[in-house]
Amino acid sequence: MRKINHFGVPTTTPQEGEVYVEGLKVWLTDFTQSENKIEYLRFEEGSWMPESIQKLPHIAYEVEDLNEELKGKKVIVEPMEGGENLMIAFIEEEGLPIEIMQFTNN
Repeated sequence: MRKINHFGVPTTTPQEGEVYVEGLKVWLTDFTQSENKIEYLRFEEGSWMPESIQKLPHIAYEVEDLNEELKGKKVIVEPMEGGENLMIAFIEEEGLPIEIMQFTNN
């Protein structure tokens, strides 16, 4: 069962409180600090992330089993670490990127 975690919104405008994630070449805001759970993403030129993630908003869902959720889906970013005790991946559904998140207790 999917549970909405946040909404990602690409921007070209620097945002207050954004932090840089070097491996993704992106500046991110902390969606936990947003009343509406919005994460702004400002990509640098040369980011390896797919264009759809760089240009289109995304919905992020928490799931219990990331690998099970990816079966039969159009995966656009393979599973990777998204932070401490977090694995993420991106799929495409209805023409939009969807972030799938699995928190672990390690």
